[in-house]
Amino acid sequence: MLKLRKFEGLVAAPFTPMHSDGTINYDMVDTYYEFLEKNGITGAFINGSTGEGVSLTQKEKQLHAEQWAECCKRGGKVRVINLVGGTSLEECAENAIFSHEIGLSAIAIVAPYYFKPADEEQLADFCAGIGEAVPEMPVYFYHIPVLTGVNMPMIKFLEKVSAVMPNFAGIKFTHEDFMDFLSCLNFREGAYDLLWGRDECLLPALSLGCRGGVGSTYNYAAPLYHNLIKAFNDGDLSEARRLQQMSINMISLLGKYGGIATGKAFMRYIGLDCGQFRLPVRNMTESRYREFEKDVRSLGMDDMFSKI
Repeated sequence: MLKLRKFEGLVAAPFTPMHSDGTINYDMVDTYYEFLEKNGITGAFINGSTGEGVSLTQKEKQLHAEQWAECCKRGGKVRVINLVGGTSLEECAENAIFSHEIGLSAIAIVAPYYFKPADEEQLADFCAGIGEAVPEMPVYFYHIPVLTGVNMPMIKFLEKVSAVMPNFAGIKFTHEDFMDFLSCLNFREGAYDLLWGRDECLLPALSLGCRGGVGSTYNYAAPLYHNLIKAFNDGDLSEARRLQQMSINMISLLGKYGGIATGKAFMRYIGLDCGQFRLPVRNMTESRYREFEKDVRSLGMDDMFSKI
């Protein structure tokens, strides 16, 4: 097993910045990286769900990753995890090798979502096939059954993958099964890095012993979650619950205004416009954005948004 430096605090899942014609705005990555660093973000999970990784070409994902790697090489403190894919083992391995060569901190794999693994052993073998291409690099599994359709107990997967994959690092756990999450946290006395992936229920994850989370709303509301974590650590549960409810109220606007693309509307609201999502995701009309702005202001939490 690799000597593992676990992530702590907030790991943002960045949006992939786009030009108005739908091409990637690679030049904006420097500004984005500095913005995350300024707001106390400790890691970036790129090319994931929020980053539209499934809508990017292989070349685009690599060029995008390369821009983030350049920021790290200039002394940046935000460590980067690159989601390498999850359907073609060969493409995943190719992206893994590329990620290692450019100096990223870690990679992540999502479950194959077309030809799905039948059980935990089959999923572990798929991950190990990618991990062996980069034996010195930490590899995370991204558990998000709502999108992949692959839902199996992560504790059973952890038992299988730990036996066949020496460089397995941990799980980005984007599922509401707290029983399974706690079992994974306690596996082999906490040997693996368990990163919570549901921003709207970070507080209960903290109560189980979670030390780090990956989230899309950490991009634009980092102060809210920093304050929530501090309140929890200080034993002020009343304040922690108040802040978690504020998070829930904010996240409710994602559903009201169409889902994941609303995240980029929040980025525009705070002053870091990342463009729009690619099809088939539907973006807001300008008139709808004006309604959204009013709803955001009505939350009364502008002091909790990240600062440019």
